[in-house]
Formats: sequence, C-alpha cells, structure tokens
Amino acid sequence: MAKPNTQAASWGQIAQSIASDIRAGFVEITRHGMAALGMAVIAVVILFVARPGLQTAANEFLLGWIQSQQHDGPAAAVGPGASRSTALATQALTPEQRSVALWLSRKYRISAEPMAALVTEAWSVGELSQVPPTLILAVIAVESNFNPFAQRSDNNRGLMQIDSPSQQDTLSRFGGPLSVFDPLTNLRVGSRVLQGFIQQTGSIEDGLRAYAQTSPQAADSTYTERVLSEHKQLERLIQTQATAASAPIPTSVKRL
Repeated sequence: MAKPNTQAASWGQIAQSIASDIRAGFVEITRHGMAALGMAVIAVVILFVARPGLQTAANEFLLGWIQSQQHDGPAAAVGPGASRSTALATQALTPEQRSVALWLSRKYRISAEPMAALVTEAWSVGELSQVPPTLILAVIAVESNFNPFAQRSDNNRGLMQIDSPSQQDTLSRFGGPLSVFDPLTNLRVGSRVLQGFIQQTGSIEDGLRAYAQTSPQAADSTYTERVLSEHKQLERLIQTQATAASAPIPTSVKRL
C-alpha cells in the first residue's frame, strides 16, 4: 500500500528538480544577457567618445524622428502642410508691417505669405534686440535676396548668410547645423550677430561693416551703403503708411 505514495514522492522530487534547473537556467541566461547588453552600451559610448561626429549624427537622427512623429501624427491630418510652413496671412500684420511685406514681396518676387512671416519675426526680434526690424530685413535683402537656401561660400548660408562654423553652438540649440536653412532660425541667429557688432562698435554703420567681414561680400565696398539704402526705403514706407493712417478723413459738404 506504500508503493503509490513512494511513486508520488518520486515524481514530486523530479518536478522540483526540473523547476530548479529551469530557474537556474533563466538566471544564467539573464545574467549573460545583461552582461552582453552592458558590453554593448560601453562599446557604443567608447565609439561616440572616439568619434564625436557620430554623436552629432545620432542626435540629428533622433531629433528628425521626433519631429516626423509630431508632423505626421493626427494633428497633421487636420491641417496638412500649413502648420509646417513658414507663412502667415498678410491680414494678421499691422498696416506698417503689411506695407513692408507687400513691397518686399513684389520687389524680390517672394510670395506675400512667407514674406509676412519673416516681417513679423523681424519685428519681434527687433523689439527684443533693439535692432530696427527694417535693418534686419535690409541685411537679408542684400545677403540673400530672401532666399533661405542661399549659399555664397562654403560656410555662409541662409537668409542672413551666417557663418555656420562660428555659430555652431548657437545652431545646436535650434536643432543642429541644418537649422541654418530654417528661415526663422537663420533670422534669429543672424540678428543676434548683428546686434553684437552694433553694440561693440557703437553705431549701425560700423556694426554693418563688422558684419560684412563675416559675409562673402566682405570685399564689396558698397555693402554698408546698399544695406542702409534698403533700410531707409523700408523706413519711408512705414512713414508713408503712418502719415496716411493719421490723415483726417474728408467729410462731404453736400447736404441732402
């Protein structure tokens, strides 16, 4: 009668042994897996330290992936393309800004909506930096003719032809070297450079001459005059608009 109990005990011991072997095997596999993962992480870190360019490329890839997820998500389906465009309806501008945007649009054959976005940004940056927005726009006109993808030398790119290597740290805060081709980023960085030169030299004219030294047009002796001429033309547009807005509205003398 004790034989069944003996067999049950034997099977129980076998089951316990198997379970113990499975646990030991799982622990061993996990330990080796974590060790392999740790070695892989160390190898990647060493590789990035030895080759900084790979880290930059990885950062740019990750940023691009994040931006693609944001752009291609449900929100993009609501307004495809519009939210990613550097454009603004001219109706959103003040009368002075609209006058400047439309004039520049006609002169440089740029659509009014992208020009409106640049004019608005120039006004916002101008208020913060104390650099006249019309001066910022004048520099853009002379440097690139409002072409955000212009490249006049190996280093100078974008709207304000900023020197990419010397502004590498600043550009990194906007997403990396390729952000130089983003119109608003280029305008902000270029305006900051211009502001620094004006403060260092003490005048707009000398600041422009210093800015010209970072530009592919450094050898052009008429650079400063060209920028100032464009700047004055835009200022006259604003003054004309302000005069027209303040003029009294004629009243009819005809009586019914």
